[in-house]
Amino acid sequence: MSAIAVDPPVAAAREAELIRRYAHAGPRYTSYPTALDFSPAFGAEDYIEALTRSNASGRPLSLYVHIPFCRRICFYCACNKIATKDTSLSEGYLSRLDREMVLTSRHLDTGREVRQLHWGGGTPTFLTLGQMSDLIDRLHARFGLSSAADRDYAIEIDPREADVLTLRHLQALGFNRISLGVQDLDPEVQRAINRVQPRQLTENLVEEAHRLGFHSLNLDLILGLPHQTRTTFADTLEQVIAMAPARLSIFNYAHLPERFKPQRRIDAGALPAPEEKLAMLMDTRERLDAAGYVHIGLDHFARPDDSLAVAQREGRLHRNFQGYTTHGECDLVGLGVSAISHLDDCYAQNPVRLDDYEAALDAGRLPTARGLRRTADDRLRAFVIQRLMCDLALDLDAVGERFGLDAAACLADSLRALAPAERDGLITRHGNRLAVTPLGRLLVRHLAMAFDTRTSGHQGRHSRIL
Repeated sequence: MSAIAVDPPVAAAREAELIRRYAHAGPRYTSYPTALDFSPAFGAEDYIEALTRSNASGRPLSLYVHIPFCRRICFYCACNKIATKDTSLSEGYLSRLDREMVLTSRHLDTGREVRQLHWGGGTPTFLTLGQMSDLIDRLHARFGLSSAADRDYAIEIDPREADVLTLRHLQALGFNRISLGVQDLDPEVQRAINRVQPRQLTENLVEEAHRLGFHSLNLDLILGLPHQTRTTFADTLEQVIAMAPARLSIFNYAHLPERFKPQRRIDAGALPAPEEKLAMLMDTRERLDAAGYVHIGLDHFARPDDSLAVAQREGRLHRNFQGYTTHGECDLVGLGVSAISHLDDCYAQNPVRLDDYEAALDAGRLPTARGLRRTADDRLRAFVIQRLMCDLALDLDAVGERFGLDAAACLADSLRALAPAERDGLITRHGNRLAVTPLGRLLVRHLAMAFDTRTSGHQGRHSRIL
Protein backbone atom coordinates (compact mmCIF):
# COMPACT_ATOMS: atom_id res chain seq x y z
CA MET A 1 0.00 0.00 0.00
CA SER A 2 1.56 3.31 -1.05
CA ALA A 3 1.95 6.22 1.33
CA ILE A 4 -0.54 9.06 1.08
CA ALA A 5 1.12 12.16 -0.30
CA VAL A 6 0.70 15.35 1.74
CA ASP A 7 0.08 18.51 -0.25
CA PRO A 8 3.12 20.82 0.41
CA PRO A 9 1.00 23.94 1.12
CA VAL A 10 -1.13 21.94 3.55
CA ALA A 11 1.98 20.57 5.29
CA ALA A 12 3.48 24.05 5.50
CA ALA A 13 0.28 25.48 6.96
CA ARG A 14 0.22 22.74 9.60
CA GLU A 15 3.86 23.37 10.54
CA ALA A 16 3.12 27.09 10.86
CA GLU A 17 0.15 26.37 13.12
CA LEU A 18 2.26 24.10 15.34
CA ILE A 19 5.00 26.70 15.63
CA ARG A 20 2.46 29.32 16.70
CA ARG A 21 1.09 26.92 19.29
CA TYR A 22 4.40 25.86 20.82
CA ALA A 23 6.59 28.95 20.40
CA HIS A 24 5.84 30.40 23.83
CA ALA A 25 8.49 31.83 26.17
CA GLY A 26 11.15 29.57 27.64
CA PRO A 27 14.83 29.26 28.65
CA ARG A 28 17.66 28.76 26.15
CA TYR A 29 19.22 26.17 28.48
CA THR A 30 22.83 27.28 28.29
CA SER A 31 22.71 25.92 31.83
CA TYR A 32 20.39 23.96 34.07
CA PRO A 33 19.27 25.28 36.45
CA THR A 34 19.22 28.57 34.56
CA ALA A 35 20.74 31.83 35.79
CA LEU A 36 17.34 32.95 37.11
CA ASP A 37 17.77 30.35 39.85
CA PHE A 38 21.15 31.65 41.01
CA SER A 39 21.13 32.93 44.60
CA PRO A 40 23.13 35.68 46.35
CA ALA A 41 23.53 33.19 49.20
CA PHE A 42 26.22 31.57 47.04
CA GLY A 43 29.28 33.79 47.42
CA ALA A 44 33.02 34.02 46.92
CA GLU A 45 33.87 31.37 49.54
CA ASP A 46 31.55 28.89 47.82
CA TYR A 47 33.20 29.65 44.50
CA ILE A 48 36.67 29.17 45.98
CA GLU A 49 35.62 25.76 47.30
CA ALA A 50 34.31 24.84 43.85
CA LEU A 51 37.57 25.95 42.21
CA THR A 52 39.55 23.84 44.64
CA ARG A 53 37.34 20.76 44.24
CA SER A 54 37.57 21.00 40.46
CA ASN A 55 41.32 20.36 40.56
CA ALA A 56 40.74 16.74 41.55
CA SER A 57 38.92 16.12 38.27
CA GLY A 58 41.93 16.96 36.13
CA ARG A 59 39.55 18.31 33.50
CA PRO A 60 40.88 20.90 31.04
CA LEU A 61 39.77 24.50 31.37
CA SER A 62 37.58 26.78 29.29
CA LEU A 63 38.08 30.50 29.88
CA TYR A 64 35.42 33.09 29.04
CA VAL A 65 36.42 36.77 29.13
CA HIS A 66 33.72 39.44 28.99
CA ILE A 67 34.65 42.78 27.39
CA PRO A 68 31.65 45.05 28.04
CA PHE A 69 32.57 48.10 25.96
CA CYS A 70 30.91 49.23 22.69
CA ARG A 71 31.51 52.41 20.73
CA ARG A 72 27.87 52.51 19.64
CA ILE A 73 24.66 51.10 21.01
CA CYS A 74 22.73 48.79 18.70
CA PHE A 75 19.07 49.33 19.51
CA TYR A 76 18.18 45.62 19.49
CA CYS A 77 20.90 44.67 21.98
CA ALA A 78 20.15 42.91 25.27
CA CYS A 79 23.79 42.23 26.22
CA ASN A 80 25.67 43.61 29.22
CA LYS A 81 27.58 46.54 27.68
CA ILE A 82 28.94 50.03 28.30
CA ALA A 83 28.74 52.61 25.49
CA THR A 84 31.85 54.76 25.15
CA LYS A 85 34.31 55.90 22.50
CA ASP A 86 37.12 56.36 25.03
CA THR A 87 39.36 53.29 24.72
CA SER A 88 41.42 54.49 27.70
CA LEU A 89 38.51 53.43 29.95
CA SER A 90 39.34 49.83 29.20
CA GLU A 91 42.77 50.14 30.86
CA GLY A 92 41.28 50.12 34.36
CA TYR A 93 39.03 47.24 33.39
CA LEU A 94 41.96 45.20 32.08
CA SER A 95 43.84 45.80 35.32
CA ARG A 96 40.92 44.50 37.35
CA LEU A 97 40.56 41.54 35.00
CA ASP A 98 44.17 40.70 35.79
CA ARG A 99 43.45 41.01 39.51
CA GLU A 100 40.55 38.58 39.11
CA MET A 101 42.84 36.19 37.20
CA VAL A 102 45.40 36.30 40.01
CA LEU A 103 42.79 35.64 42.70
CA THR A 104 41.25 32.82 40.65
CA SER A 105 44.52 31.14 39.70
CA ARG A 106 45.51 30.84 43.39
CA HIS A 107 42.88 28.14 43.73
CA LEU A 108 43.38 26.35 40.42
CA ASP A 109 45.92 23.84 39.26
CA THR A 110 47.28 25.97 36.44
CA GLY A 111 48.88 22.92 34.87
CA ARG A 112 45.42 22.05 33.52
CA GLU A 113 45.22 22.68 29.78
CA VAL A 114 43.23 25.71 28.64
CA ARG A 115 41.53 23.95 25.76
CA GLN A 116 38.92 26.63 25.09
CA LEU A 117 39.04 30.43 25.20
CA HIS A 118 36.21 32.78 24.27
CA TRP A 119 36.13 36.59 24.28
CA GLY A 120 32.61 38.02 24.22
CA GLY A 121 30.90 41.27 24.92
CA GLY A 122 30.05 44.00 24.36
CA THR A 123 32.61 44.28 21.60
CA PRO A 124 35.96 42.57 22.25
CA THR A 125 37.43 44.36 19.22
CA PHE A 126 36.80 47.62 21.11
CA LEU A 127 40.26 46.94 22.56
CA THR A 128 43.29 48.23 20.70
CA LEU A 129 45.67 45.68 19.19
CA GLY A 130 48.10 46.44 21.99
CA GLN A 131 45.46 45.87 24.65
CA MET A 132 44.52 42.56 23.03
CA SER A 133 48.16 41.47 23.16
CA ASP A 134 48.40 42.56 26.79
CA LEU A 135 45.27 40.62 27.74
CA ILE A 136 46.55 37.46 26.04
CA ASP A 137 49.88 37.84 27.83
CA ARG A 138 48.11 38.16 31.19
CA LEU A 139 45.92 35.13 30.49
CA HIS A 140 48.98 33.10 29.54
CA ALA A 141 50.90 34.22 32.62
CA ARG A 142 48.06 33.30 34.97
CA PHE A 143 46.71 30.12 33.35
CA GLY A 144 49.05 28.98 30.59
CA LEU A 145 47.39 29.06 27.16
CA SER A 146 47.54 26.13 24.78
CA SER A 147 49.12 25.89 21.35
CA ALA A 148 47.51 22.51 20.61
CA ALA A 149 45.96 22.16 17.16
CA ASP A 150 42.62 21.10 18.62
CA ARG A 151 42.27 24.12 20.93
CA ASP A 152 39.15 26.24 20.40
CA TYR A 153 40.07 29.93 20.80
CA ALA A 154 37.25 32.19 19.60
CA ILE A 155 36.42 35.89 19.59
CA GLU A 156 33.31 37.87 18.72
CA ILE A 157 33.99 40.63 16.17
CA ASP A 158 32.07 43.72 15.13
CA PRO A 159 33.07 44.21 11.47
CA ARG A 160 32.85 47.98 11.97
CA GLU A 161 35.63 47.71 14.57
CA ALA A 162 38.04 45.45 12.66
CA ASP A 163 39.96 45.10 9.43
CA VAL A 164 42.32 42.60 7.83
CA LEU A 165 45.15 43.71 10.13
CA THR A 166 42.94 42.92 13.12
CA LEU A 167 42.39 39.36 11.86
CA ARG A 168 46.09 38.81 11.27
CA HIS A 169 46.84 40.10 14.76
CA LEU A 170 44.21 37.84 16.33
CA GLN A 171 45.61 34.84 14.50
CA ALA A 172 49.08 35.69 15.77
CA LEU A 173 47.66 35.81 19.32
CA GLY A 174 46.38 32.25 18.94
CA PHE A 175 42.71 32.70 18.00
CA ASN A 176 41.54 30.15 15.46
CA ARG A 177 37.78 30.80 15.39
CA ILE A 178 35.92 34.05 14.82
CA SER A 179 32.30 35.14 14.91
CA LEU A 180 31.17 38.21 12.97
CA GLY A 181 28.07 40.14 13.98
CA VAL A 182 26.14 40.89 10.79
CA GLN A 183 22.46 40.90 11.91
CA ASP A 184 21.12 42.10 8.52
CA LEU A 185 22.55 43.48 5.27
CA ASP A 186 19.56 45.62 4.31
CA PRO A 187 20.41 49.36 4.68
CA GLU A 188 16.93 50.31 5.94
CA VAL A 189 17.04 47.66 8.64
CA GLN A 190 20.56 48.70 9.61
CA ARG A 191 19.51 52.33 10.04
CA ALA A 192 16.52 51.30 12.16
CA ILE A 193 18.74 49.37 14.61
CA ASN A 194 21.60 51.93 14.59
CA ARG A 195 24.04 49.50 13.05
CA VAL A 196 25.02 50.78 9.61
CA GLN A 197 27.44 48.18 8.29
CA PRO A 198 28.11 48.11 4.53
CA ARG A 199 28.26 44.60 3.11
CA GLN A 200 31.79 45.17 1.84
CA LEU A 201 33.08 45.41 5.42
CA THR A 202 31.78 41.94 6.18
CA GLU A 203 32.87 40.47 2.85
CA ASN A 204 36.43 41.77 3.28
CA LEU A 205 36.75 40.13 6.69
CA VAL A 206 35.19 36.87 5.51
CA GLU A 207 37.58 36.68 2.57
CA GLU A 208 40.58 37.37 4.80
CA ALA A 209 39.43 34.84 7.39
CA HIS A 210 39.18 32.19 4.67
CA ARG A 211 42.59 33.17 3.30
CA LEU A 212 44.22 33.02 6.74
CA GLY A 213 42.75 29.59 7.37
CA PHE A 214 40.73 30.20 10.54
CA HIS A 215 39.27 26.85 11.62
CA SER A 216 35.73 28.13 11.66
CA LEU A 217 33.90 31.31 10.75
CA ASN A 218 30.47 32.07 12.19
CA LEU A 219 28.11 34.83 11.07
CA ASP A 220 25.31 36.09 13.33
CA LEU A 221 21.98 37.17 11.86
CA ILE A 222 18.83 38.32 13.67
CA LEU A 223 15.33 37.52 12.47
CA GLY A 224 12.44 39.83 13.36
CA LEU A 225 14.12 43.25 13.23
CA PRO A 226 12.26 46.44 12.19
CA HIS A 227 11.56 46.78 8.44
CA GLN A 228 12.57 43.20 7.72
CA THR A 229 10.31 41.42 5.25
CA ARG A 230 10.30 37.96 3.79
CA THR A 231 11.87 39.36 0.63
CA THR A 232 14.57 41.51 2.25
CA PHE A 233 15.67 38.82 4.69
CA ALA A 234 15.82 36.25 1.89
CA ASP A 235 18.12 38.63 0.03
CA THR A 236 20.37 39.01 3.11
CA LEU A 237 20.46 35.26 3.56
CA GLU A 238 21.44 34.62 -0.07
CA GLN A 239 24.28 37.12 0.21
CA VAL A 240 25.47 35.50 3.43
CA ILE A 241 25.29 31.98 1.96
CA ALA A 242 27.46 33.21 -0.91
CA MET A 243 30.13 34.16 1.65
CA ALA A 244 30.25 30.45 2.64
CA PRO A 245 30.66 30.69 6.43
CA ALA A 246 31.17 27.37 8.22
CA ARG A 247 28.49 28.29 10.76
CA LEU A 248 25.43 30.51 10.91
CA SER A 249 23.48 31.66 13.95
CA ILE A 250 19.98 32.98 13.15
CA PHE A 251 18.77 34.51 16.41
CA ASN A 252 15.19 35.47 17.14
CA TYR A 253 14.75 39.13 18.07
CA ALA A 254 12.82 39.46 21.33
CA HIS A 255 11.34 42.95 21.69
CA LEU A 256 11.38 43.64 25.45
CA PRO A 257 11.74 47.44 25.76
CA GLU A 258 10.54 47.36 29.36
CA ARG A 259 13.68 45.36 30.24
CA PHE A 260 16.25 46.64 27.74
CA LYS A 261 16.41 50.41 27.43
CA PRO A 262 18.03 50.60 23.94
CA GLN A 263 15.06 48.73 22.48
CA ARG A 264 12.86 51.72 23.31
CA ARG A 265 14.45 53.41 20.30
CA ILE A 266 12.94 50.80 17.99
CA ASP A 267 9.59 51.59 16.36
CA ALA A 268 7.42 48.63 17.38
CA GLY A 269 5.14 49.43 14.44
CA ALA A 270 8.00 48.63 12.04
CA LEU A 271 8.53 45.11 13.40
CA PRO A 272 7.39 42.32 11.07
CA ALA A 273 3.98 40.86 11.85
CA PRO A 274 4.01 37.37 13.42
CA GLU A 275 2.87 35.79 10.13
CA GLU A 276 5.65 37.52 8.20
CA LYS A 277 8.24 36.56 10.78
CA LEU A 278 7.11 32.95 10.66
CA ALA A 279 7.33 32.94 6.86
CA MET A 280 10.88 34.31 7.14
CA LEU A 281 11.78 31.51 9.52
CA MET A 282 10.39 28.79 7.27
CA ASP A 283 12.15 30.28 4.24
CA THR A 284 15.41 30.43 6.17
CA ARG A 285 15.26 26.78 7.11
CA GLU A 286 14.54 25.76 3.50
CA ARG A 287 17.28 27.93 2.01
CA LEU A 288 19.94 26.76 4.44
CA ASP A 289 18.93 23.14 3.91
CA ALA A 290 19.21 23.63 0.15
CA ALA A 291 22.64 25.24 0.64
CA GLY A 292 23.86 22.14 2.50
CA TYR A 293 23.80 23.41 6.08
CA VAL A 294 22.90 21.08 8.95
CA HIS A 295 20.38 22.39 11.48
CA ILE A 296 22.30 21.75 14.71
CA GLY A 297 19.34 22.83 16.80
CA LEU A 298 17.72 26.04 18.04
CA ASP A 299 19.11 28.83 15.86
CA HIS A 300 22.44 27.23 14.87
CA PHE A 301 23.38 25.85 11.47
CA ALA A 302 26.70 24.42 10.29
CA ARG A 303 28.26 22.83 7.25
CA PRO A 304 28.45 19.02 7.48
CA ASP A 305 32.26 19.07 7.80
CA ASP A 306 32.32 21.72 10.54
CA SER A 307 33.37 20.51 13.98
CA LEU A 308 29.93 21.26 15.46
CA ALA A 309 28.18 19.02 12.94
CA VAL A 310 30.83 16.31 13.34
CA ALA A 311 30.55 16.44 17.14
CA GLN A 312 26.77 16.15 16.93
CA ARG A 313 26.99 13.07 14.70
CA GLU A 314 29.45 11.50 17.15
CA GLY A 315 27.45 12.38 20.28
CA ARG A 316 30.11 14.81 21.59
CA LEU A 317 28.23 18.09 21.24
CA HIS A 318 27.58 20.19 24.36
CA ARG A 319 26.08 23.54 25.35
CA ASN A 320 27.47 26.15 27.70
CA PHE A 321 26.96 29.85 28.23
CA GLN A 322 28.48 30.62 24.82
CA GLY A 323 26.09 28.23 23.03
CA TYR A 324 26.94 24.96 21.30
CA THR A 325 30.50 23.74 21.78
CA THR A 326 32.70 20.74 21.04
CA HIS A 327 34.51 21.06 24.38
CA GLY A 328 31.92 20.13 26.96
CA GLU A 329 34.46 18.22 29.04
CA CYS A 330 36.02 21.47 30.25
CA ASP A 331 35.51 23.32 33.53
CA LEU A 332 34.39 26.85 32.62
CA VAL A 333 35.94 29.85 34.36
CA GLY A 334 34.25 33.17 33.60
CA LEU A 335 36.21 36.40 33.95
CA GLY A 336 34.87 39.95 33.86
CA VAL A 337 31.68 41.76 34.70
CA SER A 338 28.56 39.50 34.50
CA ALA A 339 30.67 36.44 33.52
CA ILE A 340 29.44 33.02 34.64
CA SER A 341 31.59 30.06 35.69
CA HIS A 342 30.60 26.38 35.77
CA LEU A 343 32.85 23.94 37.55
CA ASP A 344 32.39 21.00 39.86
CA ASP A 345 28.60 21.06 40.40
CA CYS A 346 28.44 24.82 40.84
CA TYR A 347 27.56 27.91 38.86
CA ALA A 348 28.97 31.27 39.93
CA GLN A 349 28.26 34.68 38.40
CA ASN A 350 30.06 37.98 38.75
CA PRO A 351 28.14 41.24 39.32
CA VAL A 352 26.31 42.62 36.29
CA ARG A 353 27.10 46.21 37.33
CA LEU A 354 30.64 47.39 36.61
CA ASP A 355 30.80 49.42 39.84
CA ASP A 356 30.06 46.34 41.93
CA TYR A 357 32.59 44.25 40.00
CA GLU A 358 35.30 46.86 40.50
CA ALA A 359 34.50 47.38 44.20
CA ALA A 360 34.89 43.68 45.00
CA LEU A 361 38.27 43.45 43.29
CA ASP A 362 39.48 46.72 44.77
CA ALA A 363 38.69 45.18 48.17
CA GLY A 364 40.89 42.20 47.26
CA ARG A 365 38.18 39.57 46.95
CA LEU A 366 36.74 37.51 44.13
CA PRO A 367 33.67 39.28 42.69
CA THR A 368 31.19 36.41 42.98
CA ALA A 369 27.70 37.91 43.28
CA ARG A 370 25.50 34.84 43.14
CA GLY A 371 25.45 31.21 42.15
CA LEU A 372 24.13 27.75 42.85
CA ARG A 373 25.25 24.23 43.69
CA ARG A 374 23.26 21.60 41.83
CA THR A 375 21.32 18.87 43.59
CA ALA A 376 21.32 15.24 42.43
CA ASP A 377 17.99 15.88 40.68
CA ASP A 378 19.45 18.99 39.00
CA ARG A 379 22.37 16.93 37.68
CA LEU A 380 20.04 14.30 36.22
CA ARG A 381 17.81 16.86 34.54
CA ALA A 382 20.76 18.93 33.33
CA PHE A 383 22.20 15.86 31.61
CA VAL A 384 18.87 14.96 30.00
CA ILE A 385 18.28 18.51 28.74
CA GLN A 386 21.86 18.72 27.47
CA ARG A 387 21.60 15.49 25.49
CA LEU A 388 18.17 16.33 24.11
CA MET A 389 19.34 19.72 22.86
CA CYS A 390 22.68 18.50 21.52
CA ASP A 391 21.93 15.00 20.18
CA LEU A 392 18.32 15.85 19.26
CA ALA A 393 17.61 12.46 20.77
CA LEU A 394 17.50 10.87 24.21
CA ASP A 395 18.35 7.31 25.22
CA LEU A 396 16.65 6.70 28.56
CA ASP A 397 18.48 3.41 29.06
CA ALA A 398 21.83 5.22 28.73
CA VAL A 399 20.63 7.89 31.17
CA GLY A 400 19.63 5.19 33.65
CA GLU A 401 22.98 3.44 33.34
CA ARG A 402 24.86 6.70 33.90
CA PHE A 403 22.93 7.65 37.04
CA GLY A 404 22.14 4.17 38.38
CA LEU A 405 18.37 4.50 38.26
CA ASP A 406 15.27 3.74 36.21
CA ALA A 407 15.21 6.89 34.08
CA ALA A 408 11.80 6.21 32.54
CA ALA A 409 10.28 5.88 36.03
CA CYS A 410 12.13 8.87 37.52
CA LEU A 411 11.16 11.09 34.60
CA ALA A 412 7.66 9.72 34.13
CA ASP A 413 5.95 13.09 34.72
CA SER A 414 8.23 14.76 32.17
CA LEU A 415 7.62 12.06 29.60
CA ARG A 416 3.86 12.44 30.05
CA ALA A 417 4.25 16.19 29.53
CA LEU A 418 5.79 15.43 26.12
CA ALA A 419 2.73 13.51 24.96
CA PRO A 420 1.11 16.45 23.10
CA ALA A 421 4.38 17.23 21.30
CA GLU A 422 4.66 13.55 20.34
CA ARG A 423 1.11 13.55 18.95
CA ASP A 424 1.92 16.69 16.96
CA GLY A 425 5.07 15.22 15.45
CA LEU A 426 7.73 17.28 17.25
CA ILE A 427 9.27 14.21 18.86
CA THR A 428 8.97 10.45 18.40
CA ARG A 429 9.34 7.71 20.99
CA HIS A 430 10.24 4.09 20.39
CA GLY A 431 10.55 2.28 23.69
CA ASN A 432 13.09 4.18 25.77
CA ARG A 433 14.51 6.19 22.89
CA LEU A 434 13.22 9.65 21.94
CA ALA A 435 14.13 11.48 18.73
CA VAL A 436 13.46 15.11 17.81
CA THR A 437 11.91 15.57 14.36
CA PRO A 438 13.07 18.24 11.88
CA LEU A 439 10.23 20.54 12.96
CA GLY A 440 11.00 19.78 16.59
CA ARG A 441 14.53 21.16 16.13
CA LEU A 442 13.03 24.64 15.89
CA LEU A 443 11.08 24.03 19.11
CA VAL A 444 13.60 22.00 21.10
CA ARG A 445 13.48 24.59 23.90
CA HIS A 446 9.83 23.64 24.42
CA LEU A 447 10.72 19.95 24.48
CA ALA A 448 13.47 20.55 27.04
CA MET A 449 11.05 22.42 29.29
CA ALA A 450 9.22 19.16 29.95
CA PHE A 451 12.21 18.07 32.07
CA ASP A 452 12.56 21.41 33.88
CA THR A 453 11.03 21.42 37.36
CA ARG A 454 12.11 24.99 38.11
CA THR A 455 10.89 27.14 35.22
CA SER A 456 7.33 27.61 36.55
CA GLY A 457 8.67 30.15 39.03
CA HIS A 458 10.01 32.44 36.30
CA GLN A 459 6.93 33.30 34.28
CA GLY A 460 7.49 36.41 32.16
CA ARG A 461 11.27 36.35 32.54
CA HIS A 462 12.17 34.44 29.37
CA SER A 463 12.05 35.38 25.70
CA ARG A 464 9.79 33.63 23.21
CA ILE A 465 11.17 30.49 21.61
CA LEU A 466 10.56 31.88 18.11
